[in-house]
Amino acid sequence: MSTPAELGYRMPAEWERHEATWLGWPHNATDWPDKLDTIRWVYGEIVRKIAPGETVRVLVNHRTEGNLARRYLARAGADMDRVEFVVHPTNRGWTRDSGPIFVRRKRGGEVETAIVHFHFNAWAKYDDWEKDRKVPETAARWLKKPLFRAMHAGKAFVIEGGGIEVNGRGTLLTTEECYLDPRVQVRNPGLGRVEIEATLKSHLGVKQVQWLAAGPVGDDTHGHIDDICRFVNRRTLVLIKETNRRDVNYRPLAENWERVPDLRLEDGSKPEVVALPMPAPLYFEGQRLPASYANFYIANAAVLVPTFNDPQDRVALGILGELFRDRPVVGIHAVDLVLGFGTLHCLTQQQPAG
Repeated sequence: MSTPAELGYRMPAEWERHEATWLGWPHNATDWPDKLDTIRWVYGEIVRKIAPGETVRVLVNHRTEGNLARRYLARAGADMDRVEFVVHPTNRGWTRDSGPIFVRRKRGGEVETAIVHFHFNAWAKYDDWEKDRKVPETAARWLKKPLFRAMHAGKAFVIEGGGIEVNGRGTLLTTEECYLDPRVQVRNPGLGRVEIEATLKSHLGVKQVQWLAAGPVGDDTHGHIDDICRFVNRRTLVLIKETNRRDVNYRPLAENWERVPDLRLEDGSKPEVVALPMPAPLYFEGQRLPASYANFYIANAAVLVPTFNDPQDRVALGILGELFRDRPVVGIHAVDLVLGFGTLHCLTQQQPAG
């Protein structure tokens, strides 16, 4: 079968126009111990900020859960005319990683979108992933979209949406910690840099794959790029930076900065790289949590940025506010959210306009 790239598809940048945002309603209490009800109210705020600019499609396990979600969202003030519920049982709600990853092409004057299925396996860490893996199939049927199954040498190829970052013009960022570690959370056993790059290019329509080193301590995904480095436009990146030399994150994050001079875009030029601060350490039951301002989500109506009751919240919001001039930058309280080892970007998945 022809690959998406051969058929002219590419993965758009997150700031390009959306038709919708996909979310998975939170129901797995192990993700947020003793905080599940609080998290539902955080979802209400997320949907309230996204819905003015696009449809919000919420995955629910069954109709009864959909009715529960509807009540929470309505009481939070979300525009329920912009919310749709899709019944599909899930293991968890991390839609960035298990949800549909969309590609787009222009054909005969029309814009068409399709879904690439990257065979989620719970970050090669947990045993319960079978329901989550089927989300792209359900989305393709529900939307009546073509579905491409990502393969390499006849085997299912695994990545997560949080493990890749694109500028929509041909450049993709990822990390060695996440996809090249031969021992920890190995998604694609036996595949190295060459094979992974080739498969990403053929399925996402990118031309250039750039590798950073590693992410902050506490990341359950073992190095997802969306906690580290993000495109804010086709030529500009924000990259998290820890300035406290005594912090455990100082050395691994400094190594990413050491690679900046070698980063190249698809046309061979160097990107502009802007430093984004780190909040003070957050812990739960003695475990460091992966709190990062890089886990923001670019919706049509606003850029949603996780905040942590930290003095650096204002700094991060100011930096991103200067970089995103076409939509407001708003903070979403994420101290409870990050107990699940992820925040706003991890929970959302954009569906580009077609």
